[in-house]
Amino acid sequence: MGTGTKCIGQSKMRKSGDILNDSHAEVIARRSFQRYLTHQLHLAATLKEDSIFVPGSQRGLWKLRPDFSFVFFSSHTPCGDASIIPMLEFEEQPCCPVSNNSSVEATGNLEVLKNKRNCGDLHSPLAKKMRLGTPARLVTNGIGHHGKQESVPVTPDVNSSNLTGERLATVTGISPHDVKVVDIYRTGAKCVPGEAGDSRKPGAAYHQVGLLRVKPGRGDRTCSMSCSDKVARWNVLGCQGALLMHFLEEPIYLSAVVIGKCPYSQEVMQRALIERCQKVSALPKGFRVEELKIQQSNLQFEQSRCAVQAKRGDSPGRLVPCGAAISWSAVPEHPLDVTANGFPQGTTKKGIGSLQARSQISKMELFRSFQKLLSRIAEDKWPDSLRVQKLDTYHEYKEAASAYQEAWSTLREQAFGSWIRNPSDYHQFK
Repeated sequence: MGTGTKCIGQSKMRKSGDILNDSHAEVIARRSFQRYLTHQLHLAATLKEDSIFVPGSQRGLWKLRPDFSFVFFSSHTPCGDASIIPMLEFEEQPCCPVSNNSSVEATGNLEVLKNKRNCGDLHSPLAKKMRLGTPARLVTNGIGHHGKQESVPVTPDVNSSNLTGERLATVTGISPHDVKVVDIYRTGAKCVPGEAGDSRKPGAAYHQVGLLRVKPGRGDRTCSMSCSDKVARWNVLGCQGALLMHFLEEPIYLSAVVIGKCPYSQEVMQRALIERCQKVSALPKGFRVEELKIQQSNLQFEQSRCAVQAKRGDSPGRLVPCGAAISWSAVPEHPLDVTANGFPQGTTKKGIGSLQARSQISKMELFRSFQKLLSRIAEDKWPDSLRVQKLDTYHEYKEAASAYQEAWSTLREQAFGSWIRNPSDYHQFK
């Protein structure tokens, strides 16, 4: 699970890997998931308990059991390209459920629930003009306590820039001649340097779509790519990251993304998460552009801005998103992790740099978990990628995952050439 709405600015980044640069909930959730995967690999390698992994075809490699898949449930669309959604003239409110006659089955060990800052009064004219800013969200277990599959109701899409008039008429019952895109929901994520910029014209032409974006900061620009961009990247490279790829025969892909009740467009989600990478080819063995299922649920997160505002009514004061980020992972030790400004909540300036001032999902702590896993495995059973050379730093271990790095290089060359990467000296810690 992950919640969060904040990112640190570029000036606050640290080379020691002990701070969370990006605390948007999708990222918190994915890092929590990586803790879970590391623990499951530990169970598999030490043969202590049943694991979601079974031995692969090569020495030291594991693969996911065929009866497991992972679903990402989010109460709001990811920031960036997936949140640039047409606003249709006939809409009375941003959330426009149509029917409840279909469902998606959450059949894995992960789904993500997230709460994102939303508009205030659903029916106010101002709500339609407000951009949908950065979110807070969560990831939970897609299998019930007894392994029973659970289903989530979904709502057909009606908010789409690419819907034809005929299809809109079919979905909404409104004449095609009466349908007009009057504006777009806006994202706070900014175009990265090197990409064409937004026109910022009034109305529906305000944003350019399909572009790479960075999350906004308060004065100090961030280096964190938008959640739309990151989820699209995971759909090619997997959610496991470079380190865990040393132990895996294939990447760990999401089988589905389910979005909660919020402004939504099926076509926009497809474009943002899949189509931007659709033509990427010549990926190394095991890597692919995953055929991700994308659907919408009729469920509204009870802590979303819309829901809380509705409960408050006309009460004075303004709603402010929580500054903390919450991580929970299905691991036996320290499953809960609460951070603020990239450090465990309550960390003082004097404490920064100490063991207590490191989040369980920081780069450094995830690296420590990886090293601990490696120490529990006899060296003659290590995968070949870890045996060919002496490795020392976080950067060296990541670079040694050659197939993953080849796939990432191919993705950048063919689709994400303007992706902002941290300098290599930010990854030299041991």
